[in-house]
Amino acid sequence: MPTAEPRERIPIASDHAGYDMKQKLEQLLDKLGYDVQDLGTNSEASTDYPDFAHPLAHEISDGEAKRGILLCGTGLGMSYVANRYPHVRAAVVWSREIAELARQHNDANILVLPARFLSEYEAEEIVKTFLDTPFAGGRHERRIEKIELPEGATGDCA
Repeated sequence: MPTAEPRERIPIASDHAGYDMKQKLEQLLDKLGYDVQDLGTNSEASTDYPDFAHPLAHEISDGEAKRGILLCGTGLGMSYVANRYPHVRAAVVWSREIAELARQHNDANILVLPARFLSEYEAEEIVKTFLDTPFAGGRHERRIEKIELPEGATGDCA
């Protein structure tokens, strides 16, 4: 008898502004067959987005999870934190088309949603597109490799 393939674990986190939408997306992810790991927050009480972005970005950076989802009011704060980690490509996404391009061209591994600017339907469609779209590779691979700083580099352009 063949063994069932393990479900991909998707860590998800939000601040207070993304809490309601996060709860709904967790149900969608479960229905789609993913193992959902909720990294908080656990209510609509005011929180600081870095407290939730750091643990999720750390998991992606270290390869503990392949992809993750972050939510905050605009998506910007979460993306600022996540993109400080090596090997993380967090994309703020507001449409299915942007989700598709973020995956195809940039191999984005963290989806960041601006919860205050999306309907539940839009967010669900974006998540499905993000998870279903493969990286195109090819000429895009070379560009992705150029994102990471070489070991010991400071980022100075001089």
